[in-house]
Amino acid sequence: MNRSNAGANLPTLRSHNAALVLDLLRVAGERGISRLELAERTGLTPQAVSKITARLRAEGLATEAGHRASTGGKPRTVLRLVPDAGHAVGLHLDRDELTVVLVDLAGTVVASRRTPLDFGASAGEVVAVAAGEVGAVLGGPVGADAEAESSRSHPFPEPGAGSGISAASAPGDGGAGGTTAPVGGARTVLGIGVAAPGPLDHRGGVLHRVTGFPQWDGYPLQDALAARTGLPVVVDKDTNAAALGLALRADGPRDFAYLHLGTGLGAGLFLGGALHRGARTGAGEFGHQTVALDGPPCSCGGRGCIEALCLAAVADGDVAEAARVLGTGAANLVGLLDIDRVVLGGRTVGADPDTYVRGVRAVIEERARRDGTGAAVPLVTTAGAGRPVAEGAAQLVLAPLFGRVGGDGA
Repeated sequence: MNRSNAGANLPTLRSHNAALVLDLLRVAGERGISRLELAERTGLTPQAVSKITARLRAEGLATEAGHRASTGGKPRTVLRLVPDAGHAVGLHLDRDELTVVLVDLAGTVVASRRTPLDFGASAGEVVAVAAGEVGAVLGGPVGADAEAESSRSHPFPEPGAGSGISAASAPGDGGAGGTTAPVGGARTVLGIGVAAPGPLDHRGGVLHRVTGFPQWDGYPLQDALAARTGLPVVVDKDTNAAALGLALRADGPRDFAYLHLGTGLGAGLFLGGALHRGARTGAGEFGHQTVALDGPPCSCGGRGCIEALCLAAVADGDVAEAARVLGTGAANLVGLLDIDRVVLGGRTVGADPDTYVRGVRAVIEERARRDGTGAAVPLVTTAGAGRPVAEGAAQLVLAPLFGRVGGDGA
């Protein structure tokens, strides 16, 4: 992602350096990492690392995780991240359902809910449902019946009514870094990440003409939900959120495309070590590439869009044809961007992942043979990987804490 792999020993970059250290603690997991390793990997001096880790420990973000033998002298003290020192909410606003997760600093889901949603209802109604589900998940872990529709009203006061919000600080810094909300008296929530259908403006959190739902055009979702909950809110496209979450789990910064087939079809692009949104958050409108000039009409107003063809095949029960069409688009993307891998996701793919993998892979491999480009790029799915869009939405909040910001002006 857009981040420097090396630290800087300047006081003005204290928060940047703390984020570098905090991210290495996150990646190390329970095993932990020593101060010497932190200095080697960041390029910071041992003295700078000691000061940063002391601040992180004082703020409850890091703790000792035992000792490790050294090549000489006394054993090295190992430090690890304290996952429950902070949390983020991830919201996935789909066209017909809402998924909300609460994750800790390590990205582990500690609570989740799912409820039906009518994205075609008024914006106020949708925001009210979203705020209600956020309030419910902040009540702590819920049972298996949490997947059922919630009828609870939102528990947040109106703006200015006194929500009990407290100030927070950036990692390893003393200045204010936003607002947080206590959860269950022990957890602190850093904010809400919202993954919504595009197109939209992620900088201002404003939706544009969502395909099939033009009434959302110009709606300030970020401001509306922040006013309703009293928490900081970040908004991005659902596919971008998923791609961000997947990138944080990956071993390296390889370029990939995440293709999401659910109630619609879109792509999240991770290119050059960063999330690629484009100048107007317009990148990844994968579903509306025309593959049949005189094809069936699409809800976007065009004809022969890959989304229309895929969803028509799904509606007809022809999964193999849907996979073939999706594969055609995927092969086009591989040829255009020369990416390293393709990831398939979305509930439609999840309903029959093997068929989609076989169908898409067949088209990609045939194109690679025809073009003489060598072995086809790897293809995987997010099946069994939890809730990648909602979890990725939570990372919209957490990633900057670790210096892992997205591209294109994020």
